[in-house]
Amino acid sequence: MVTLALAMFTYVRSLFASRHQLALEAVALRQQLAVFQRKQSRPKLRRIARLLWIVLRSLCPCWTESLIIVKPETVVSWHRAGFRLFWRWRSRSRNPGRPKIRSEIRQLIRRMKAENPSWGAPRIHGELLQLGFEISESTVSRYLHRLKRHPVPTLTFRVLYCLFVIEHGRRRILHFNVTAHPTSDWIVQQLREAFPLPCRQRYVVLDRDAKFGPDVIEFLKASGIKPIRTSVCSPWQNGIAERWVGSCRREMTDFVIPLNSQHLKRLGNEYLAYYHDDRTHKSLGKQTPDRRPIQSRPAADSEILALRRIGGVHHRYHWTEAA
Repeated sequence: MVTLALAMFTYVRSLFASRHQLALEAVALRQQLAVFQRKQSRPKLRRIARLLWIVLRSLCPCWTESLIIVKPETVVSWHRAGFRLFWRWRSRSRNPGRPKIRSEIRQLIRRMKAENPSWGAPRIHGELLQLGFEISESTVSRYLHRLKRHPVPTLTFRVLYCLFVIEHGRRRILHFNVTAHPTSDWIVQQLREAFPLPCRQRYVVLDRDAKFGPDVIEFLKASGIKPIRTSVCSPWQNGIAERWVGSCRREMTDFVIPLNSQHLKRLGNEYLAYYHDDRTHKSLGKQTPDRRPIQSRPAADSEILALRRIGGVHHRYHWTEAA
């Protein structure tokens, strides 16, 4: 009954409408009918149909009365989007601006990330600098897709202890060793190997671990080295050493299962070789502790070769020689 009443009202209203208005309304209704005849559960309007509604909105004052499948707000949003697109085209810059990053570099960034899951933008940026590419770290971040890491437990669930001595100047590891039973005598022996006489180091920063007992302090003083202990619960006071521990975990121990202390020591030595010779450091200006030379592209047909490090957990990249 309501539908019939609305139909009669529409008929009476059409008697007093102009021929121009009736023609526009007929066009609008036919267009919507054509959309419904596509037999889609959710009809979609094509670009040409959207353009039609934008034109009808400009020509017909009562265009909203003919709407069935869209809302007036939707048509207005289409019109505003077209307005922005038009003026964006009119206001486009004639200056080409900064050149785009070559596809070769983008593919190399993704390749490095796929082959080295723990690498972030600073590490990949440093490796690109070593290959002679001039690119900013922020640009690397735009093309970098991070991957999740899944740490693995040790095989026998034993607790192993690692002792290392790091030099603050170039972030070099002076000594590294592994044991299951860290005693004061063992630590003194490791320090004796790390600081052979004559010793050029003047200070050693230690935390307040009980293993650094009187025997350790006495040995350091006898060697002419002044021990400096950090405050309680203040790892930031020895931030360089703490950062190396985090790097070693994220870049090696999270990806391997040590079988025993000998296995872990061998892996640690492999990581140290990679750390000193291959791994770039942000604090060293994207260089390595041993000052890795920057390699330029030998020839136009040269390709980038990946050298496996630590069983393939990390890689070093360099240019192949010209054929």
